[in-house]
Amino acid sequence: MLEKIREGSQGVIAKGILVLVILSFAFTGVSSYLGSSSEPSAATVNGEEISKSALEQAYQSERARLEQQLGEMYDALASNESYLASVKQSVLDRLIADKLVDQAAAELGLTVSDQQIKTAIMNEPAFQTDGQFDNDRYLALIRQLGYQANSFRDMMRADMTRRQLVVSVVGSEFVLPGEAEYLAKLQGQTRDIRYQVVDAEPLLAGVTVSDEEANTYYQQNQLQFVRPETISLDYIELSADMLASSVQVTDEEAKTYYDENKAQYLQPEKRLAGHILISLGDDDDAAEAKAEAVLAKLKAGEDFAELAKSDSDDSFSGEQGGQLDWFEQGVMEAPFDETLFALEKGQYSDVVKTSFGYHIIKLLDLQPASTSAYEDVKDKIIAQLQQDKAVNEYYSLQQRLSDVSYEVPDTLSEAAKEVGVAVKTSPVFTRDNAPEPLNSPDVLKAAFSNTVLLDGMNSDVIELGNNHVVVVRVKTHTEAGTMEFADVKANILERLKQDKANDLARDKAQEIMAAIKGGDISEEMITRTQLSRGEQGIDTSIVSKAFEMAQPSGDLVVDTAALADGYAVVILDKVNQPEQVDANLVTALKQRLNSQYSENDYRSLIAALKSEAEVVYSPAE
Repeated sequence: MLEKIREGSQGVIAKGILVLVILSFAFTGVSSYLGSSSEPSAATVNGEEISKSALEQAYQSERARLEQQLGEMYDALASNESYLASVKQSVLDRLIADKLVDQAAAELGLTVSDQQIKTAIMNEPAFQTDGQFDNDRYLALIRQLGYQANSFRDMMRADMTRRQLVVSVVGSEFVLPGEAEYLAKLQGQTRDIRYQVVDAEPLLAGVTVSDEEANTYYQQNQLQFVRPETISLDYIELSADMLASSVQVTDEEAKTYYDENKAQYLQPEKRLAGHILISLGDDDDAAEAKAEAVLAKLKAGEDFAELAKSDSDDSFSGEQGGQLDWFEQGVMEAPFDETLFALEKGQYSDVVKTSFGYHIIKLLDLQPASTSAYEDVKDKIIAQLQQDKAVNEYYSLQQRLSDVSYEVPDTLSEAAKEVGVAVKTSPVFTRDNAPEPLNSPDVLKAAFSNTVLLDGMNSDVIELGNNHVVVVRVKTHTEAGTMEFADVKANILERLKQDKANDLARDKAQEIMAAIKGGDISEEMITRTQLSRGEQGIDTSIVSKAFEMAQPSGDLVVDTAALADGYAVVILDKVNQPEQVDANLVTALKQRLNSQYSENDYRSLIAALKSEAEVVYSPAE
C-alpha cells in the first residue's frame, strides 16, 4: 500500500489523490477495519460481514481506475449494464479474498507491532521532506485520503498483516535457471518441413446439402443463431450549428458590428528582424568581448549580412545574412523585443544580452499596423453573427425542448412542434452498432434504461457535444432470441457445403499421407527450412502443426493440419536448435515465469481458503 502512496504523491496533487484512492484502497474493505455496523451486508465470510457500503466504495474506486486507464473506451463499456455488473462481482470477489486472507492470518497468529507500523510510516518517502519524516505532510496526506491517524494505523496493520501471509506463499516461489533457458531454447527453435495443401475450393462443385440436413444442423446448434437485442429510436436533435444555417444576417448588421469592433480587425505592426548571435558558452566575458568586436567591425563599415555569415553562432540565420522572421511586439524575449521595436528601418543595435547570448539586432523591414477592410472580413463577420444568433436561439429552444418532452412524456410530436424541428427515426441497431448521432454512451444508456425502454417515456435531454442535444424514445424493440431458420438457411447451406468439401479434402490429405508413409512422396510438396514459430509466410495452422510434431528419430514424421478451406499434409524433416540463447531473453522469461507461478500460488491459496469457508452472498436488490 505504501508503494501506491509513493507513486501517488508525485505530480499534481489532484491526480495523486485519485491514484492513491483508486490503487491503494480499492479492494481493502476499509470499513471492515473500523468496526462492525448494522448496515446491510453484500456477503458474509465465515460469519464476518462485508457491508454494501464497503462494496460500493470499492466498486466506485474500481470504476474510477478503469476510466483513468481506458479513457474514451470506458464510456462505451460503461453503457453496458452487464459489463458493470461483472465489474462489481469481480470487486466483491476480491473483497471476499481479502477477508479470507485476513481470517487465515489471524488464525495463524500473524501480527504486526506498533513499532513496525511506525517504522513503515517513518521510512515511507511519500511522508518525507528532504529525506526526513514530515509529520505535517503525513497528516495532510492521510486527511486527503479521508483518514485520521488512528484509522490509518488500523488500516496499515491489516494491510501489513495480510501481506505477511501472502508474501510467505508467493514470495517463496522461484524459477530454476534451467527452466527459463529451456523455454528460451524452445522459443528460438526452428524446423525444416515439407508440406502440400489440399484446397477444398475445387471440391465444392461436387457437394450437395439438403434442406433437411440444414434444418437438422439448425436444430442442433441453436446457440449459434442467437439474435442480439435490437432497438430503433425516434429522436429530436437540436444544435446551434443546425440553427445557424437558417439564421439571416443583413449587410447592415454586419457593417455595424465591424464599425463597433474595429479593434478585432487591427493587424498589428510586424518587424523583420536580423541578428548576429554570440553564444554565451562557458566564458561570459569572452562572449561579450567577441560581440563588441563584431559591433566594432560594423561601425567600421563592414557588411551586416557578411558578418552574420562569418561570425554569428546562429548558423541557420547566418546563412540568410542574419535574417530571422517577422515578429509582432511581445513575442520575443524582452531585451530583444524592446530593442527591435526601438530601431529605425535599416538600423542595427548595440550589443544586447538575452538568455541565448549576445545579439546585435538589425531591423530589416517593417509592416505598419493596419485595419482589415470590411469587405475582406465581411463573410467572417456574417458567419460569426449567424453563430451568435443561433446559440442564443439554441439555449431558448433547448429549455423549451426539455420542458415539453418532460411534460408530454409519451410522444415527441409536441416537443418537435414547440422547437420547430422534425422527429427523426433511426434504423434498427444493436448496442454495439448505433448510428450517428446516437452512438454516444449517454444515449445508449438512456435508450436501454427502464424509463425509456420499459416505461415507454421520453428520455431526458442528453448532451452530445457543445451546443448539441438530443431527446430519444423507443420506436421498436426486439428482445434477444433465436433467429428463424428461414433467415439463416442460406448461411447454413453454405457452411455445410464448406464442411463437406473440407471432409473431402481431409480424406484426400489422408490418402496422400498414407502414400508418403509408403514411400511415395509427391513432387508437389513445398520445402521450407529454418521455419520459426512466428513465420508469416505460410498458413499459421501449418506452422502450429509443424511445432506440435515429434522430433524425427529415424522414421518419417508426417501429419495433417486442418485449414480454413482445406487440409495440409506436413512432413517434419528436422528440428534445429538455436546456436545460442539471448541472456536478456532468459532473464525476461525467468521474471515472467516467476510472476506466473506466484499468481498461480495466490489463486490456489484463495481457492483453498474458500473451499473450507462458508461464503454467503446476499441477494441482489
